[in-house]
Formats: sequence, C-alpha cells, structure tokens
Amino acid sequence: MPSILSSMQSAQVPIPEPPKVITTKDCSYLKDAMSWNLIAFKKFHAFAQQAQDPEVKQHLEKAGRMHQKHYQTLLSHLQNNNTAVMASLPQTQSQQQPQMQ
Repeated sequence: MPSILSSMQSAQVPIPEPPKVITTKDCSYLKDAMSWNLIAFKKFHAFAQQAQDPEVKQHLEKAGRMHQKHYQTLLSHLQNNNTAVMASLPQTQSQQQPQMQ
C-alpha cells in the first residue's frame, strides 16, 4: 500500500521556469539550498581526492559535479536585477499611486 507522502510527491509537477521576482523568503530558501550544495560539493571533492578505488573516485566526482551544477543553477536564478524586474511588472490598482491633477 503506497504511503500518502509518496503519492503526493509523484503528483507534483515541476515549475518550468523560476519566477521573475524573488521574495525575501525565496532568497532565504535559495541561500540555504546554495549552502547545502556547496558543502556537498566540497565534501565529495575531498572524499574523491582520498579515494583509492578508481570506480569509487569516479562516482564521488560525479556526485560532486552534480552538486556544483545545482549550485550554479541556483546562482543563475539570483542574477536577476530584482528591482528592474519589479518595475517592469504591471501594477495593480492598489499599488498605483494616486495621480494629482
């Protein structure tokens, strides 16, 4: 019998592209994810340097490259100029400033 968690995970659809605007909370999540990926990359690299078995070394290097790629992907999402993107978005009526005549 499948668990509720596994059925929920299989029903998730990935987002095709990241949002154009990044909130403060998003930045916090991205910072954490980048830290985890950077630490994982460094650890796999260090373990690969110490590995004696070529096959183990190859798998450790591959895992390290995967984490490095994830880090670079997250970094590219943060390279948007958030202020410029916010200015280019259409404003709702509640956001618009009243115009004086």
